[in-house]
Amino acid sequence: MGFFDGLAKGIGQMLGGGEQQNSIIELATGLLSGSGSGGLSGLADLFKSNGLGDVISSWIGTGQNQPISAEQIQAVMGNEKIQQFAEKLGLSNEDISSGLATVLPRIIDALTPDGNVPDQGALDQQLAALKDKLMNR
Repeated sequence: MGFFDGLAKGIGQMLGGGEQQNSIIELATGLLSGSGSGGLSGLADLFKSNGLGDVISSWIGTGQNQPISAEQIQAVMGNEKIQQFAEKLGLSNEDISSGLATVLPRIIDALTPDGNVPDQGALDQQLAALKDKLMNR
């Protein structure tokens, strides 16, 4: 089983599959891409400015990932942004927040196995491969 295969299986089991899973994966990978809100570095800065730098640093680092709650995701992203995502994807705010709380730690951890954030070009390539694997399960 390849590296992304195990991740895809785990995320699929956590989200239950289906269209909602694909929407959450699309959203999460979009947040981390260069065309998103500054990529992974921008997202890390957003977490840091909202007092959760240690949480995202644990996902990037090589140690154990700290958990995050749906409420903390909502606080970091902001109610307005979560509402925009929900309206765009046809999901509830709770589905968006809990879905991101489920997948972001695992995706970020998988993309940074050595504890360093890759340059955005390499990150975008990894995201494309990961997204393909996750959405074609």
